[in-house]
Amino acid sequence: MSIKVIVELQAKPGRRAELERLLESLVATEGEGLRGFLGSTRYEVLDDPDTLIEIAEWESPEARLAHMEEAAATGAYAPLAELLAVPFKATVIRQLR
Repeated sequence: MSIKVIVELQAKPGRRAELERLLESLVATEGEGLRGFLGSTRYEVLDDPDTLIEIAEWESPEARLAHMEEAAATGAYAPLAELLAVPFKATVIRQLR
């Protein structure tokens, strides 16, 4: 059964548009054909102009974990750190059966 990951990203003040562009670029370059990645959608938080939410879908927790370990080893998400006010928060969920 697939999982979803809700990721909350708080940009530094006034840098949300840059964060949005970077996320779109990462999904386009890193997400296409990524094993176990089923896609993602980004949302704006209406009462917080610096915060974005991404909801990603993965085939399994193991597929996501393998990707996150590889991304940590290669520094694939390092550019995000420059734009974030605080570390991102990820909540992994699965539909109840």
